[in-house]
Amino acid sequence: MALHIHEAWILLFVLPGLVTPAAINHEDYPTDEGDQTSSNDNLIFDDYRGKGCVDDSGFVYKLGERFFPGHSNCPCVCTEDGPVCDQPECPKIHPKCTKVEHNGCCPECKEVRNFCEYHGKNYKILEEFKPSPCEWCRCEPSNEVHCVVADCAVPECVNPVYEPEQCCPVCKNGPNCFAGTTIIPAGIEVKVDDCNICHCHNGDWWKPAQCSKRECQGKQAL
Repeated sequence: MALHIHEAWILLFVLPGLVTPAAINHEDYPTDEGDQTSSNDNLIFDDYRGKGCVDDSGFVYKLGERFFPGHSNCPCVCTEDGPVCDQPECPKIHPKCTKVEHNGCCPECKEVRNFCEYHGKNYKILEEFKPSPCEWCRCEPSNEVHCVVADCAVPECVNPVYEPEQCCPVCKNGPNCFAGTTIIPAGIEVKVDDCNICHCHNGDWWKPAQCSKRECQGKQAL
């Protein structure tokens, strides 16, 4: 009985050595998914160098053929050295342009600003406005604002006042001048005290009044 057990152990150690790699059938084992797709990664693409040109969308053009490589590119001619493209002198974009398109060879202005900006406010072309009582302005077609400031005449009084929404001061009580510290109306002689009669200079309202002494009419001494 002990002899049979010893022989069985000998067979277990000998049999694995008899199994060779050729005896294993690889069809019985599924190939790894990564190994299956690795052979498809090495795709072969056509080489168009010296034969043609390709645009942005992958379209192939023959040698000597004229084409546009992209939507915003200038026209090109396909050569053996690659595309040779036109480089025209594009017109300058208007400085007031607010919308520029680049769909062609040269950029195009599609919208020009049609208003003027002045002190944070927008005005239409040819619109007239008064930013202050003394200014008159207009929005020009060049999108620039031109203003004229009123030139006020010298008031004919020594106490002019500014009325709301009026640029220049006005003499509400008419022309006048100073006789000392007293304001007297122009055009008449005014007795400013018991001894002096004064009148304003004609046309020179800012000058002090001309005064002349008369016989004083003070109280007689008792």
